[in-house]
Amino acid sequence: MKILVNGIPSNLRFSSAHVIPGHESCGYIHGHSYFVDIVIEGERAGKFDFVVDFKEVKEYTKAICDELDHRLLIPVFNDLVEFKDFDKEKDSIFNLKKRHSIHFKIDGKGYTIPGVDCVLLPLPYTSAEELAKFFAETLARKLSETYDNLKYVSVCVNEGIGQGAEYRKDL
Repeated sequence: MKILVNGIPSNLRFSSAHVIPGHESCGYIHGHSYFVDIVIEGERAGKFDFVVDFKEVKEYTKAICDELDHRLLIPVFNDLVEFKDFDKEKDSIFNLKKRHSIHFKIDGKGYTIPGVDCVLLPLPYTSAEELAKFFAETLARKLSETYDNLKYVSVCVNEGIGQGAEYRKDL
């Protein structure tokens, strides 16, 4: 059986700025008002014969949305993003996240952004495709702590009405 969670009426939304380094038009910092739709398939189980509790799915997804909301999303593992005093091969992303200011260059353009205004993501891009994968894998990992009856978690991250990317994480 499948359960569906529609992001707009469920308030699974976030507004963020991002950049797709090297892209002709998306290579500039710009923003979107995103919303997140979820499909989960599994067997009915447990005391209430649920596939999964809607409340938990929305709670976990909302926590991710809240972390990204009103921030600049920076893809740490993009080859065109260079961070000051940070070696992607050796240094921990957690140490980078602790900085008061994030200093980086993209295609020779230098930026200094307060650390609290950024979300440093362990991704090669902050595209809808990569964000959908990030949400699906994070949500699947969290739900797997409680549920062993799930077949997959699918997440669609929409950059607006009519365009989004969907990623399915099989369990």
